[in-house]
Amino acid sequence: MPSYIIAYHGEIKTSETLEEGAAHMQQWKDWVTNLGDAVINPGSPIGPSKLVSPAGISDDNLPDAMSGFSVVKADTLDAALEMAKTCPYVEAGGTLRVAQLIEMGG
Repeated sequence: MPSYIIAYHGEIKTSETLEEGAAHMQQWKDWVTNLGDAVINPGSPIGPSKLVSPAGISDDNLPDAMSGFSVVKADTLDAALEMAKTCPYVEAGGTLRVAQLIEMGG
C-alpha cells in the first residue's frame, strides 16, 4: 500500500489561552487516533528552514513555508486526501499538501 506525506503549510491561528492550546492538541491527537493503522508517522512540527539553491543558502521567507508533516498509508491519493481534509490544522487556517512517497528501487 502506498505511503503519502501530508505536509503542513502556512500559519495557523494561535491559541490565546493554555486551554485553547490543549483543546487544539487534543483535536490533533484525536485525528491521529481516528486514522488508526493508516498512520505510519504521526509527524511533528518543524522549526524555521533555510533555502538551498545554486545561488547559495538563504532564509526561507516564503509565505507558506512547511511547518510540519505526517505520513499515512492509503490505497489511493484520493483516500489520503479524505484523511487530510479532516485534519484540524485546516480548521485552524493552515493548508496541507498531500503527495505520494515514491519508493526508489535499491
